[in-house]
Amino acid sequence: MTQPRFVLAGDTVMVTRRTLRRHHLFRPDPAIRQLYLYALAVCAKQFGILVHAVTLMSTHEHLVITDPNRRLPEFLRDLHRLVSLGAKVIRKWEGPIWDHEKSSVVRLLTEQAMIEKLAYVMANPVKAGLVAHARDWPGITVLPHELGRRTLVIERPRVFFSPDNEKWPDTVELTLTLPPTLERSYPAQEVREAVNEELERQERQARAEVKARGWRVLGAGRVRRLSPYRRATSFELLRDRNPTFAVGRGQRKVFFQAVAELRGFRCAYRQALEQWRAGLRGVVFPQGTWWMCQVHGAAGQM
Repeated sequence: MTQPRFVLAGDTVMVTRRTLRRHHLFRPDPAIRQLYLYALAVCAKQFGILVHAVTLMSTHEHLVITDPNRRLPEFLRDLHRLVSLGAKVIRKWEGPIWDHEKSSVVRLLTEQAMIEKLAYVMANPVKAGLVAHARDWPGITVLPHELGRRTLVIERPRVFFSPDNEKWPDTVELTLTLPPTLERSYPAQEVREAVNEELERQERQARAEVKARGWRVLGAGRVRRLSPYRRATSFELLRDRNPTFAVGRGQRKVFFQAVAELRGFRCAYRQALEQWRAGLRGVVFPQGTWWMCQVHGAAGQM
């Protein structure tokens, strides 16, 4: 049975989702860039999502966002639907764009975890052996100095989005913000410097791993020339662990607290679900329950 989603207002999370069988369907082309950023901006505005960092790889997306109003599942549903429909037109692709596995959503429970995952998103092209530095990635990405102060203005794509539909404005803005937890605790420049330091550490580690594997860095030019219909060939574990939270290095105590919280939520949810299935509609589901409360109208703890 699928585990219940644990969705709390104000959560900062890292989202990852892959293309079908790791095809290079999101190869960094201007049309793909425009499509993804437009859909992201429209959905972020609609559901009140704060976007902090984004990297779109050829085979997957990475987002670091904050969900102030518990709208994350709806946001991801619409974002992935719009990107899928638009990419089908651009790539002349039949069938699914996204992998059948659900999105990975990792709650970032500490400041350390937020800094590490912001850097992780930026360093991903380096870890994949595609470029030597995050700044060299030719696709969608965010760099440390842009955190909390970059605004993108994206024109409506020519594909899929009808100019006659008022839902799709001619242009839409996407302003990158700092995670509220970090913004409240530190000056913005300190956050950028901390992320930059972590990014440099992860880049050094990634380059060393690429060298140890005997890989050659592909380079931005060759990345742009990859066929979108080819699949990534690097080894990747199937059905690997899919974490639901991160606490960062040196946060052992917080880790065990998070494990206990998650187990308690799942246990309380299962008990409430059994009562619901038995016909007890007055049962109260634990705080963090999303599907049963939003879709079926069940009561949930505040």
